[in-house]
Amino acid sequence: MEIDLNLPGQPSLEAVRLLLAQGDDRQHCQLRVSDRGMAWLSSTAVGGQALQGVRFRLETWAAGSGCVGPAAAADDAWVAKIQAALQSNWPEPYSDYLDIY
Repeated sequence: MEIDLNLPGQPSLEAVRLLLAQGDDRQHCQLRVSDRGMAWLSSTAVGGQALQGVRFRLETWAAGSGCVGPAAAADDAWVAKIQAALQSNWPEPYSDYLDIY
């Protein structure tokens, strides 16, 4: 799943919730936003790997940290925090790497 940050009303809380729910908490994961404004979860490339075409990224969430998956998606405060990070940094992020803790 991806969220198109260019669409009106995006990123919605529901879209962020769905994106987080699809994550596998057994793997390291990173939320990334492409130069085109597509937000997605990456588990194959995290940290500073494969950054071509990535406008900005959040810190890598370690496996077992509870940042993705159904429990994370059910945490309203966490979902709102991720939504706010996406909203306030698209299209002009304050940095290419965001630590939101």
